[in-house]
Amino acid sequence: MNVGTQRGAIAAVQVFGLAVWFSMSAVVPSLRADWGLTAGGAVWLTASVQFGFVAGAVASTALNLADRVPAHRLLAASAAAAAVCTAVLALCADGPAVAVPLRFLTGVFLAGVYPTGMKLMASWAGSAGRGRTMGVLIGALTLGSTLPHLIAGLGSLPWRGVLLTAAAAGLAGAVIALLLVRLGPHAAPTAPARNPRYALTMFTERGPRLANLGYFGHMWELYALWTWIPAFLLAAPAADELPGSVAVTVFLTMGIGGAAGCLLGGWGADRFGRPPAAMAALLTSGLCCLLSPFLFQAPPPLLFAFCALWGAAVIADSGVFSTALSEVADHRYIGTALTGQTAIGFALTVVTIQLIPLLADAIGWNLAFLLLAPGPLAGALAMRAFGRTAARSPRGAGGSTA
Repeated sequence: MNVGTQRGAIAAVQVFGLAVWFSMSAVVPSLRADWGLTAGGAVWLTASVQFGFVAGAVASTALNLADRVPAHRLLAASAAAAAVCTAVLALCADGPAVAVPLRFLTGVFLAGVYPTGMKLMASWAGSAGRGRTMGVLIGALTLGSTLPHLIAGLGSLPWRGVLLTAAAAGLAGAVIALLLVRLGPHAAPTAPARNPRYALTMFTERGPRLANLGYFGHMWELYALWTWIPAFLLAAPAADELPGSVAVTVFLTMGIGGAAGCLLGGWGADRFGRPPAAMAALLTSGLCCLLSPFLFQAPPPLLFAFCALWGAAVIADSGVFSTALSEVADHRYIGTALTGQTAIGFALTVVTIQLIPLLADAIGWNLAFLLLAPGPLAGALAMRAFGRTAARSPRGAGGSTA
């Protein structure tokens, strides 16, 4: 199978497989009525997925699964298991007591979808075009993560129907992974000896350490924005005048806008270098955090445009960090390095996902997103240092050799 077909298949798995990620966030308004769901319950339905992802990523890192198990099989099994958890929730859950554990398990299995997809995509790209290739992958992740909002916003499905549709998409992704996806020629040629410590020892190397710190600043903002942007828009004065509905607006700005940002970020990473591309996205999204109180009151066209810019900027750099780490980490343990990176990054998302609604209750949704600004600004400083290291190092930022 040719390179383009493989990249397309891997991207398709991410779109379909990750449709279950924010499926509960898309139906929270319905659950408030059906379950009497409180704000705290809504937080846990989202945070439990993040906790599960971290647990799954830690287990995968400890066992070096992404480097020792055939990647396409791990990807297929993980996508299928996450889809089954979502389907069981849709058919059986009648409250948070059942839903939260199932969402935790969904997160555990999603830890085998996203990092494994990154390794597979990197295996089909040389260094010269890896930024654009990873941009395609993260764009697919963005579309998949926001797809449930489109399903909920355009259709008249009950919340259980939305979840079952997302689960069906996840199963389709598993079938594509099993039948079509294979590891590419740029992967390490043999499975390494088990070395779970590499997820920590990579921090002793300046290049991987700075690439990770940039990613952590990015993650401080990303998932809290994705989780709570519907609440922010619903509270805005222009909520009733947005195109279609708030759910459709979220898909268009965070999903379509985010996918466009990923492609632009990947192109910029290959054209201008990893650090400049990451810094541009981080500084833009950080500025959006600072401007959010002022744009909260904006008329619908301006608010929509602002959210589209933010949706593009907040995710445009994600593939850049994955690309940078894949180039400076030990070639034998790229899967472990990427999984370790995401495990720590997603642990940070739990903090901001929990804090944002508490802050909104205290000072209002117009000011709540100010909490996110330090993350991208700190990430920009880390990537500036990464760029200086790369300029001095003949190996590109001091990573390990294979």
